[in-house]
Amino acid sequence: MVKNLNKVSFAGLIIALGIIYGDIGTSPLYVFKAIIGNNPVSDLLVIGGVSCIFWTLTLQTTIKYVILTLKADNKGEGGIFSLYALVRRHAKWTVIFCMIGGAALLADGIITPPITVTSAIEGLRTLNVFADLSQITIVKIVLGIIIVLFVMQQFGTKSIGKLFGPIMIIWFAMLGVLGLSHVTDDWSIFKAFSPHYAIELLTTYPKGFLILGAVFLCTTGAEALYSDLGHCGRGNIRVSWVFVKTCLLLNYLGQGAWLLTHRGEVIGSDTNPFFQIMPGWFVIYGVVIATMASVIASQALISGSFTLISEAMRLNLWPKLKINYPTEMRGQLYIPGINLMLFVGCVAIVLIFQESGRMEAAYGLSITICMLMTSCLFAFYMYTRRVRLIWIWLYLVVYFVVEFSFLFANLVKFMHGGYVTVVVAGALFLVMMVWFRSRKIKNRYVEFVKLEDYLPILQELSNDTTIPKYATHLVYMSSADNPKEIEHKVIYSILNKKPKRADLYWFVHVDVVDEPYLCEYSVQTIIPNEVIRVEFRLGFRVEQRINLMFRMVVEDMVRNKEVNIVSRYESLSKNNVMGDFQFIVMEKFLSHDNDLPLYERLIMRAYFFLKKISLSEERGFGLDSSYVTIEKYPLVVAPVTNVQLKRVRNNI
Repeated sequence: MVKNLNKVSFAGLIIALGIIYGDIGTSPLYVFKAIIGNNPVSDLLVIGGVSCIFWTLTLQTTIKYVILTLKADNKGEGGIFSLYALVRRHAKWTVIFCMIGGAALLADGIITPPITVTSAIEGLRTLNVFADLSQITIVKIVLGIIIVLFVMQQFGTKSIGKLFGPIMIIWFAMLGVLGLSHVTDDWSIFKAFSPHYAIELLTTYPKGFLILGAVFLCTTGAEALYSDLGHCGRGNIRVSWVFVKTCLLLNYLGQGAWLLTHRGEVIGSDTNPFFQIMPGWFVIYGVVIATMASVIASQALISGSFTLISEAMRLNLWPKLKINYPTEMRGQLYIPGINLMLFVGCVAIVLIFQESGRMEAAYGLSITICMLMTSCLFAFYMYTRRVRLIWIWLYLVVYFVVEFSFLFANLVKFMHGGYVTVVVAGALFLVMMVWFRSRKIKNRYVEFVKLEDYLPILQELSNDTTIPKYATHLVYMSSADNPKEIEHKVIYSILNKKPKRADLYWFVHVDVVDEPYLCEYSVQTIIPNEVIRVEFRLGFRVEQRINLMFRMVVEDMVRNKEVNIVSRYESLSKNNVMGDFQFIVMEKFLSHDNDLPLYERLIMRAYFFLKKISLSEERGFGLDSSYVTIEKYPLVVAPVTNVQLKRVRNNI
């Protein structure tokens, strides 16, 4: 994939148009409507608005994402978690940027489907026959579309996904043609290419700086360009963006020129310039195409959320959840828990805000934060690649000025509904922080011992016929990175808890690496046919199907005559019957014998609550539950030391 990253193909361009431009591509539905609001139409407002849009798309989307950030690929993969995986070996503290950005991006997924679908359906009012369409009816239609959209997630998009590209080509062609048909309404709209008008609007227009909050909506989908790098390739994204940006700009210019023919008028928030530039006979077709484009935009964002959460799980930043793979398409997955969370969030947004105009007032705040975090991570990425400091500082100054300006302008939205996405992003960040911090606290307790010190007793136990045999092959999941070490709790489980005699002891370790799709293993035969360690090195985008992978490893070792898995029972051995395999998974519970500070006590309680509602350890590793034994052991992180216990003499 890395070799073909810059390759451009017709099929690749169609795929790129179908899956990554949904959010940014449907922005003409609501951006100009949000900029104009209830203000009277004026040259400064319209020309300055188009100028702001042009320079935002140029600076933010084209230069930052398409030209610069796409260079930071992790073996062909992109996105904020892939970027973090590139830099974490140099600075583990960058995880904070990753968690904040990931949480903000997920929160954005809750408001994008409602605003795009509602904006499209509201276009029906442009038709005389639907002019009196009530908002309640529109809400019902939108909810119906959203329900169908989320129910369909479990079946995947392999069959209908092939239509996404052609539909989006029709959508962008429609944007371009509609815009082109109106740019001649007022030639002065072309002044917008000068940054002078953007600066004048922001500095001299009453509350002009706050208009940036509406302007920002034109670039909210830029993060998706980077996230879908692995699906489409850098070359296909860059080439297709030329077509997409041209169509978007033509449409914005057309809307602007049409507005200039209504100078001095108050268009009002009920009138959408996007549908006004359509010929009357075409409106119904335009609404249908816009609805299909908004559904595709929503689908892309939902799929992106699934991918984001799966990466977070592999990087130990999110509780393990059940993942389904509805089709054989690479990268297509379905997480029921996240699907339900997004569905509830989208329905709540529709019911709370109802109108797209009110949704615009809440949209964009969280994604600004995500873009700031990406800027921080990319600057550190450049530092690790030894880019000259002058260029790194120039990058930070330019994009901190741009993005903090957007952030401050968007802060006004907080009281108008922006608090919804901020609260959601905060809750998601809290989950990540609890999961991450609890792991740090737990690591204090984990005690490792030298495996070689226990090899003689393991051999003796294996050959001690006075102890009933627990299993022919006993497999322990180990967290020890050092192949010469093993957790003390594993040794305790074998020798002390209840002696577990087995013919062969296997210690299996899973190492999640920064390469997205790496899938390899190594075997260390410590004592032939008695103690073996298997280490899997899996990329953070690889599903951990340890049951299947371990079986493949054993089969390969049998073929190479490295191990004998035939049962040692005499009657079974002479008939060449394979011995049984038993996995032991050790599950922790928080012991009462802990003396933790209040902050850490709250973290650990939250961790164990999340653990209860998330996937169990054995299912998280993809193990067959019929071959797994769960052993619970107390987690004593900070032993209580201040217990005063006094012995008294018994006088009886």
